[in-house]
Amino acid sequence: MFRSQVLASSSHAIHGIVRAAACVAVFSSVVFGGLAFAQDRPTESDFYTIETVPIPPEFYLEVGAIEFLPDGRMAASSRRGDVVMFHDPLRADASEITSTLFASGLHEVLGLSWRDGALYATQRGEVTRMVDENQDGRADLLECVSDGWQIGGDYHEYAFGSKFDKNGDIWVVLCLTGSFSSDNAYRGWCLRISPDGTVTPTCSGIRSPGGIGFNAAGDVFYTDNQGPWNGTCSLKHLRPGSFQGHPGGNRWYELTDAIGARPLDPVDGSRFVVEADRIPEYEPPCVQFPYKKMGQSASGIACDTTDGAFGPFAGQMFVGDQTFSTVMRVSLEQVQGHYQGACYPFLEGFGSGTLAVEMAKDGTMFVGGTNRGWGSRGNKPYALERVRWTGETPFEVLEMSARPDGFELSFTQPVDPETAGRPESYQLPTYTYLFQAAYGSPEVDHVDCQIDRVEVSDDGLKVRLFVDQLHRGHVHELHMPGVTNAAGLPLLHDTAYYTLNYIPE
Repeated sequence: MFRSQVLASSSHAIHGIVRAAACVAVFSSVVFGGLAFAQDRPTESDFYTIETVPIPPEFYLEVGAIEFLPDGRMAASSRRGDVVMFHDPLRADASEITSTLFASGLHEVLGLSWRDGALYATQRGEVTRMVDENQDGRADLLECVSDGWQIGGDYHEYAFGSKFDKNGDIWVVLCLTGSFSSDNAYRGWCLRISPDGTVTPTCSGIRSPGGIGFNAAGDVFYTDNQGPWNGTCSLKHLRPGSFQGHPGGNRWYELTDAIGARPLDPVDGSRFVVEADRIPEYEPPCVQFPYKKMGQSASGIACDTTDGAFGPFAGQMFVGDQTFSTVMRVSLEQVQGHYQGACYPFLEGFGSGTLAVEMAKDGTMFVGGTNRGWGSRGNKPYALERVRWTGETPFEVLEMSARPDGFELSFTQPVDPETAGRPESYQLPTYTYLFQAAYGSPEVDHVDCQIDRVEVSDDGLKVRLFVDQLHRGHVHELHMPGVTNAAGLPLLHDTAYYTLNYIPE
């Protein structure tokens, strides 16, 4: 099944560099998948287009959440407390999409979910049920479903709410009061809210969430942001009963026994996997987003459940970054009962700071943004945009998976066996972060992995990298500058970052 190629000589490496340079020189004449590229090499916009959804000036829509309604409308909420309905959001011409006000007077809505004829909003202080009783397009009934947590006056006390899960609950992740601790009940926790208002404490240890969502299996994840006890931004699994790593809100174990006794506090200056072995309740980050390489403020989460309508990444997750105004891609696997995996660049160039990310059933992704409070590469104060797949498949690493002796890569197109089969086509530096009470962390414990051998599958869609030694707890940063496909094109994005908390047996 696999062809093997061992570490080549230096002359072979020089030959590979010359050949790669020759490939670059002829890219402009390559016809790829029926599409002739005007540039020397394909770009993101050849595969995914970003279209602006018009926002009337009277709606200062710093988009915090997006939800699709059964009648085809799309609701988008504002940090300023409005909910706006967009009519026919999937129409061919985005510029013709119209919108009307549905509700106002709320407080920083960062979650929307539809159920049984009502739109539920997670706002700063409560989950609210909104109903348009007279069918005039405006909410007439707004009622509190649950206000089972406390708020103060701190700007940092965000509350992000999920869609309804398979049991009918909304999951709410609550930011700490400031970065370090909490004087208000359940700050730094995840609560589940049932439609009748029942509150179930579910996880502790949260610092500063930027989004929450489900994977294809229905498990719940959130993004946490760099700061105390978070060396860099990350995607974390909200395993019920788990401790997510920040002890600042753990005083609220005194209010509940729903998830057991208070766990041990982490040791300042330790490492994530060391503390995971010492504290049974602790669930280490599934994926760490290397700071200033992948972004600086991880945000909204969407899962592609459209069975290929959005391209080759069915079942994978997409995560926004507010500072970089991007959407990243994530593939996950379970190793020793824990989720872990890799992140990859996906799409940049959004108009404001990416916050809300949502996927429509037809394979259209909607991205909402704001830059208030933090700067963003997208310089607009707010934006709402949609992303559509052009039908052309980019040459990408589809998935990076851990093996006991290295990694297996799968690709969206067959690789050139010569370039992909050379160990010198790859580099694999590794590092981790301090698990510490101070704000953030530099990269520490750097070790470069040696790729001893490469095997390419007969169909060219998989590559096995055999590594001299894997480093548990490290981000394995894979660079693939020498890999091309059968047409001589390089990868659209040639870097992947795998968070190796557990090594497969």
